[in-house]
Amino acid sequence: MALGNHSTITEFLLLGLSADPKIQALLFVLFLMIYLLTLMGNLMMILVIHTDSKLHTPMYLFLSHLSFQDLFYSSVTVPKMLEDLLSQRKAISVDGCLAQVFFMLATTGIEACLLSVMAYDRYAAICHPLLYGQMMSKQVCVRLVWGSWVVAFLDALINTLLALNLDFCELQTIPHYSCELPSLFPLSCSDTSTNAAMLLCSALFHAIGTCLLIFFSYARIVATILSISSTSGRSKAFITCSSHLTAVSLFYGSAVLRYLMPTSGSALELVLSIQYSVITPLLNPLIYSLKNKEVKPALGRTMLRYLKC
Repeated sequence: MALGNHSTITEFLLLGLSADPKIQALLFVLFLMIYLLTLMGNLMMILVIHTDSKLHTPMYLFLSHLSFQDLFYSSVTVPKMLEDLLSQRKAISVDGCLAQVFFMLATTGIEACLLSVMAYDRYAAICHPLLYGQMMSKQVCVRLVWGSWVVAFLDALINTLLALNLDFCELQTIPHYSCELPSLFPLSCSDTSTNAAMLLCSALFHAIGTCLLIFFSYARIVATILSISSTSGRSKAFITCSSHLTAVSLFYGSAVLRYLMPTSGSALELVLSIQYSVITPLLNPLIYSLKNKEVKPALGRTMLRYLKC
């Protein structure tokens, strides 16, 4: 039986990435640079997409929301990590921890949904070019975007409300640099089976559901590309998908493994968490700008426009 509820204690202690002050200083500089570059890269993508009329297409609407989500996601975890790297006592309030859990679940779900929507957009563009305007009309795109946000936030809200009922009876440490829901289960002195089952259902829904949509979209895309007679046509069709496939691989390769693996506080968990919460938001704008023949000239036009001003 629980000895109290989550209000019995007021904070958790985060173990962070290292206890060595010298290593902490190096990590602070590294992650500060990563965070600043993440902010600059994603803000630039949003600015370019919204100011350049040639990028006012469904794919870039989704990409602008992905960039905004990456800004949101990195800001949920990295500032607290930077603060703790300079602190002797790495504490976070219980309410702050649960808030971080909510926003991390929400942003992870949004990214999964947006990546699957972007795969469907590529499927419509390559497999049904004559019907593309109808399949991806403005109304459809807006519904897909807001549907992604609503589904992700509802899922995060349900998991967080269940976490509010967990009992934490004494001050405990979290073997992580941030609050992730799986890390809270071993600290609770109450039954977490309902919470774990709900989190598993959420992970399976977002992982399997969105992965299936991406898989079937690209299965049809590959079949269509292989049926194209000209080599240049096949190459052009593949290039339009390469950036998205790279982003999908980076995100799913780490996030799915992290949320499906048992919590142990291992170095692998930290590496996977850093990959999808810190590195992926940094790399996404680079991937879509460096590998995209439409974004690069638009970026140049935008920079030239603001330099003239």
